[in-house]
Amino acid sequence: MTLSTHVLDTMHGTPAAGLRVRLKKGNLVLFEGLTDQDGRCPDLRTTAAGVGLFSLTFEVADYFVSRGVELPNPPFLDHVTIDFGIADEAAHYHVPLLVSPYAYSTYRGS
Repeated sequence: MTLSTHVLDTMHGTPAAGLRVRLKKGNLVLFEGLTDQDGRCPDLRTTAAGVGLFSLTFEVADYFVSRGVELPNPPFLDHVTIDFGIADEAAHYHVPLLVSPYAYSTYRGS
């Protein structure tokens, strides 16, 4: 079973490099790191363990502030958390995030 994510900054039209991502299964943190220059977390691929419910949390406000974007206080989006289930241990799960300071979307990719 493998897991991947790809974060795209729709405000700037670029990959979201340097965005903090955390993967959890219940209360157990399985991965925490930053996206690379392509907006991906290569070390995330094999950290998910078995079937079950997982969450990916993306620190989007910190990312946009680091890019020089002036956000309101408090920001409209601070952390974006995507809760998802893994039902097939043999499958690949891709959870992309398209994000701006005021909107986001996700889907199960390939």
